[in-house]
Amino acid sequence: MPSDKLHLSLGPVLFYWTRDHYVDFYREAADWPVDIVTLGETVCSRRRDMKLDDWLGIGRELAQSGKQVVLASQTLIESEADLRDLRKLCDNGDFIVEANDQSALQRLSSARLPFIAGAALNLYNPATLGVLARTGMQRWQAPVEMSRDDLTRLIADCRQAGVNQPCEVFAYGHLPLAWSSRCFTARRHQKPKDRCQFVCQQYPEGLALRSQESKEVFTLNGIQTLSGACQDLRHELSAMTEMGVSVARLSPRAEGMPEVVQAFHQARSGELPAPDPLALVDAELCDGYWYGRPGMDNSRTQTG
Repeated sequence: MPSDKLHLSLGPVLFYWTRDHYVDFYREAADWPVDIVTLGETVCSRRRDMKLDDWLGIGRELAQSGKQVVLASQTLIESEADLRDLRKLCDNGDFIVEANDQSALQRLSSARLPFIAGAALNLYNPATLGVLARTGMQRWQAPVEMSRDDLTRLIADCRQAGVNQPCEVFAYGHLPLAWSSRCFTARRHQKPKDRCQFVCQQYPEGLALRSQESKEVFTLNGIQTLSGACQDLRHELSAMTEMGVSVARLSPRAEGMPEVVQAFHQARSGELPAPDPLALVDAELCDGYWYGRPGMDNSRTQTG
């Protein structure tokens, strides 16, 4: 992957869609100006509409369209069945795997397989990144709460330490904040987790959790908690390139994603429409973490 160009990546779908929705989405994504597409279920093992073979089939079609394909591992491993599925994923033989927990990291590194280090691994220092680089890491993702200034220093320190693997930044979408063994969406419907009846599929962009002031504070997605607002760092793509970021990740949404991808594609080419192109889809936007502020802040609405 050339280091002088900012690449766009499409992250894994975080929400639970129908099988037809996944197929239609990725058939359309094959023609989008993204360089990397990450596939797979990263949130809940009970979401079984798509099997590994289904993801591999979609991946092969995307690869034929010129995309670099990555298979993402589950972030929270809770059972032996989860471990069996993880072993099959890591041993898929076709595509590089994004490791999102220590189980995947151990499996891939011990097998001497190349891997992508996911943001959930919480990589904050060049020493850790150096160890992972020596065990097969090909690219790493910055923690979603890391500020621009901290990331600039980390990339510089990595280069000084001889760690030159590309860095990827979560540039658009609801920010993944936390995972739990409890399913919040099932609880909302007064159902036990193991008999949830897959109610999260009713919310293709998650279930909004509002404050008493009706502000969307979080988005509930089964066992995962996301930010209420969508992070949008489109105006920071030029700065990312200068600081050494190689990939900007766009997290899929159920509606309006072609427009999001096109806007970021134009932005990386220096074509930012005026006066304010941020309202791509019907959602509040945020960029607070990037500027070292509370994550829900939006710099374009701040006066001081």
